[in-house]
Amino acid sequence: MDFRELHRGDRPLVLPNAWDFASGAALVQAGFPAIGTTSLGVAAAAGKSDATGDTRAETLALARALSRLPVPVTVDVEGGFSDRAADVADLVTELASFGIAGINLEDGRADGTLAPLDHQLTVIGAVKRAAPQVFLNARTDTFWLGDPDRDETLRRASAYAAAGADGVFVPGIVDDADIRAVLEAADVPLNVLYLPGKTEYERLARLGVHRVSTGSLPFRKALQAAVAAALGVTGADGDRPAPSYADVQRLVSDR
Repeated sequence: MDFRELHRGDRPLVLPNAWDFASGAALVQAGFPAIGTTSLGVAAAAGKSDATGDTRAETLALARALSRLPVPVTVDVEGGFSDRAADVADLVTELASFGIAGINLEDGRADGTLAPLDHQLTVIGAVKRAAPQVFLNARTDTFWLGDPDRDETLRRASAYAAAGADGVFVPGIVDDADIRAVLEAADVPLNVLYLPGKTEYERLARLGVHRVSTGSLPFRKALQAAVAAALGVTGADGDRPAPSYADVQRLVSDR
């Protein structure tokens, strides 16, 4: 099925996020109709921190490999790995040449601020002109960074949609009222991040959310399972929680 059509079904598209070819292939074998990538997993697997704009080469290499899979693939490109709109457009054009179906493009910066709205609109416009066939999921970090800001979320979501974004992604959004407000403000598919105990799939389906991403959760659970398996050989207790996003960031930055 066409990637865009997967966002228009009776139920939200569950998009699991891979960090290497094997994880992507396993998710496809499990029956998922599309997969994404996780920037944390890609960065950490390379021994790098997430969201620093330092994994362009790794992201392209993984995208090229995942393009062999028989389902649509969408790639997390962080902020596009450049402040220049033309560079981001070139990146997405290259991804399109592999057959990549979509991208996530975020407005959060490594210093915890948001990219200026006019800059982000320029980037979105440049990408859509260069590769109109690629589903551009415009991520805003208005809930992910600091205190949730509904008004700024609505302003950015509607502006991104008007600039040509094919969908909007608001990681960290949880409350029904906030989700409904974004759905009303931007007439494009809404992507919500799955947060255990906070964003239950059935509730998101009832609200009309179009896509639910797993983010870094599968990668972090894989780390948990690897440690447990190794400790199990020694007879040691491997029952420990999955590392958090911050735990993984510290794991790679402390080395």
